[in-house]
Amino acid sequence: MSKMGLEAIHPKKRRQSLDKSHPECSIYPYLLSNYRNDKKQVVATTPNEVWSADITYIPIRGGHMYLSAIIDWHSRAVLSYKISNTMDTSLVVDTLKEAIATYGIPRIVNTNQGSQYRSKEHIRLLEENGIQISMNGKGRSIDNIAIERFFRTLKYDEIYLNEYKDAGELKRGVARFIDFYNCKRFHSSLGYKKPMNVYLEGMRKEVKNVA
Repeated sequence: MSKMGLEAIHPKKRRQSLDKSHPECSIYPYLLSNYRNDKKQVVATTPNEVWSADITYIPIRGGHMYLSAIIDWHSRAVLSYKISNTMDTSLVVDTLKEAIATYGIPRIVNTNQGSQYRSKEHIRLLEENGIQISMNGKGRSIDNIAIERFFRTLKYDEIYLNEYKDAGELKRGVARFIDFYNCKRFHSSLGYKKPMNVYLEGMRKEVKNVA
């Protein structure tokens, strides 16, 4: 990251608080302010340091579907995603479970304040794995800019260029695009490297440092 003119900012420990009087609607603090550089950009210096999760709406012929995804903030790699016709708690829980099973446990997961992310099931899964919980400020989608930018790219480069006739066609199109985005598309903010290459390279360095 230093080659990009960004300096590493090491987060300070912050005590988390929540409204215990209404546990299903708990709001957690935004933890990524401690990762901002002098340009006010959030910088994660290693893979699995910060994950960003969100849900977006995708139109198909005669209706719509919901896409839940998790992106690694350091590499911009999409680690997990699920598509469903309902925006319920199981959608985000299953997305998180798959990401953890495939890529391990992150330090922080940042989400918005949506009810799915504040649900007992989602919070319990995070806490059981020792993951710090971070949530955007109210109405501040910019706090989760990593995944917001991915959704924008997905929609303008894939979704809006196609009229999916059904869920199956949509799932194939999204799978094809995410594979391209992760493994073939050069990302300008990564020094024109591919997201999954950056993720795997970073993980190899972490393993080497531990050894």
